[in-house]
Amino acid sequence: MNYNPVNALLIFFGLVLIGYLLFRPKSGWFWIIKNNLKSNEKIIIEDVLKQLYHNENSGKEMNLHDLSNSLKFSDGTIVDVVKKMAIIDLITFNGDIIQLTSSGRDYALRIVRVHRLWEKYLAEKTGFDKTEWHDRAEKMEHKLSHEETDRLASHLGNPKYDPHGDPIPTKLGKVASLEGEFLSSLKVGTIGRIIHIEDEPDVIYKQILAEKIHIGSQIRVIENNKERVVFYAEGQEFILAPIVAANITIALLEKEESLEENMARLSSLKDNEEAEIIGISKESRGDGRRRLLDLGFVKGAKISIDLKSPLGNPIAYLIKGTSIALRKDQASKILIKKGVKHGK
Repeated sequence: MNYNPVNALLIFFGLVLIGYLLFRPKSGWFWIIKNNLKSNEKIIIEDVLKQLYHNENSGKEMNLHDLSNSLKFSDGTIVDVVKKMAIIDLITFNGDIIQLTSSGRDYALRIVRVHRLWEKYLAEKTGFDKTEWHDRAEKMEHKLSHEETDRLASHLGNPKYDPHGDPIPTKLGKVASLEGEFLSSLKVGTIGRIIHIEDEPDVIYKQILAEKIHIGSQIRVIENNKERVVFYAEGQEFILAPIVAANITIALLEKEESLEENMARLSSLKDNEEAEIIGISKESRGDGRRRLLDLGFVKGAKISIDLKSPLGNPIAYLIKGTSIALRKDQASKILIKKGVKHGK
C-alpha cells in the first residue's frame, strides 16, 4: 500500500477535529452528554424529594414501587437514584418505607418553594392560562438558584400562598398553616369559604376549572351523599362527585355569618336588570384585575347590560356612563348584588 502524505494529513486533522468536538471544554459533546446525565439525575432526585414531601404531609407512606409508579420512572432508575440519596443522607429506610431525613425535607421545601413562587408569578405577571401554571412551574423548579428564588419572592412581595391556596415555604423553610376541611366532608347547611383547590391529579383539577369554581368564593352546602356534593356559591349551584369535592378545602365561617343576599356573578346578569358591584373575585389577578378597577368596576358602582354581541360573548356593560365590553370569563370574576328591573 502506497503512503500518501496528503491522506495521512487529512486523517490527522480529522481526528483532531473529532477530538475537539468531543472534548472541547464545557461545550464538547462529551461534556454536554455528561452534564445532561447529571442534570437528569438532579431532576429525578428533586422529583423524588418532592413526592415524598407531599406524601408525608398527607400521612401516606411510600416504597420503591410506589415511587416508580408515581413518577413514571423505571424501577431500575429509582433504585439507582434512591441509593445515592441514602448515601448523601437525603432519605432513610424504615423497612421498605422510604422517609425523608431532616436535610432531605429541607431540600424538598426549597423545591416546593420555587414551584409555588413560580406559579404565583405566572398567575400575577403573565397571561398564561391557569391550566399551564403547574407544568411550567414543574420545569422551573429545577432551574432557579437560591439567589434567583429569593429575588423572585421579593419581586412578588414575599407571598404566603400560591394561586391555588397552597402555603409557600419561606426562605428558612417555615410553612404557613392551611386550616380547613374538605368540601366532601361537610354537612348540609355548612357555610364556608374556598381557601384551597388542589391542582393534582390533573384530571380532577381540570374538572374543577371547567366548573369555574373560584378561590375565595363563599359557599353553602345543599346536599352531600355518596353520589354527589351540591353547593351554592355566588348565585350558582354546583354539583360535584365526592372525589372531586375532596380536592377543595373550605374554611368554615361562624354560624352568625351568612351568604351575601342576592350576590351573583356579573356573567349571570340579564337584560333590563340593574346591579351593584360588590367586588372582584380573587381569581382575577395582576394586570387584569388592575385594568378592571381602572375601568370603574369598583365596589358600589351601578351596572347593567348595554349591548350583546350576536353570539352573546362578549357583552357590553354600562358602568358610570361608559359602555365596556367583557368576555364571559372576565364577567364571571366580578361579583354583583342584583337590584330591581328597570326600563331602558
